[in-house]
Amino acid sequence: EIALVVPHQANIRIIQAACERLGIAEEKRATVLHNTGNTSSASVPLALCDALDAGRVQPGDLVLLVGFGAGMTAASAVLRWGGA
Repeated sequence: EIALVVPHQANIRIIQAACERLGIAEEKRATVLHNTGNTSSASVPLALCDALDAGRVQPGDLVLLVGFGAGMTAASAVLRWGGA
């Protein structure tokens, strides 16, 4: 099971709508948009780093990274967090 979803932080309404549509609970979302605004390509690593600092990711957790862009472009990756 996915422990945390780290979406691109373009717009909070997009994140909320997509997660609601996909059945992703709010507590499983990593968001930093309220602190950083849209930082473009840096938003996913910033949100992941924030989640790590907050102790939201533990060794062995599955983390879903999701990015999207103009038009119908999107990419995602699932990581099993090894810790450090």
